[in-house]
Amino acid sequence: MQAAGAAELLEAWERGAALGPAGRGLALLSLAFPDTPPAALAELSIGRRDAILLGLRELTFGPQLAGLVPCTSCGSLLETSLTVAELRAGEAPEEPQELAFEAAGFELRLRLPNSHDLIALSTTPAEARRVLFERCLIAAGSEGRPAAADELPEEAIAAAAARMAGADPQADIRLALSCPACAHRSEAPFDILSFFWAELEAWIGRLLREVHLLASAYGWHERDILALGPSRRRRYLEMVGA
Repeated sequence: MQAAGAAELLEAWERGAALGPAGRGLALLSLAFPDTPPAALAELSIGRRDAILLGLRELTFGPQLAGLVPCTSCGSLLETSLTVAELRAGEAPEEPQELAFEAAGFELRLRLPNSHDLIALSTTPAEARRVLFERCLIAAGSEGRPAAADELPEEAIAAAAARMAGADPQADIRLALSCPACAHRSEAPFDILSFFWAELEAWIGRLLREVHLLASAYGWHERDILALGPSRRRRYLEMVGA
């Protein structure tokens, strides 16, 4: 995997700007695998996707990540500072993995969720969990009799969610937080996709401003300005007083 240039990052941001989170993830993945069709990238497990996005984020903005998280007890903003290495949860599955286990008296076979599944989810969390379960369910049965997804109890769905999270740990990263204001301890989910995308949007805003200033000063085309490295762009900006 190589770091993407300014033009490639701008193109990925433009493609993903009108999409939902899963679509934006695919736009970012295309930076790492430009020759792979989006439909194939969408088949990667969410943990595998996020592991790749962590690597891409490190190449783009460096190994350090910093942010603010509100305390769930008193609302104070907690500063967090982590490295990409600290957010890695071991080896993510290279290929879609099938899980087979028993829960609530049923034998279940499932695959890990992927981006196709996330795109298909509804906005209601309760409905989303069942839809995700039904999409990932390969087969179910009890005492030799096949069972449909709508026959399975909530206990089986909860067990399936736990098994999938355990098999693909990079898909569910949580930060341990301790509030200095009220001493409350809690966990907060960390989503590399939304974090990376927010950073990218802020960076794109600065980049487009630089393009505007240099194009106005020198009459250069956007593609020529984007082809400049950040150090050279900064020097030119200094010379025009930006």
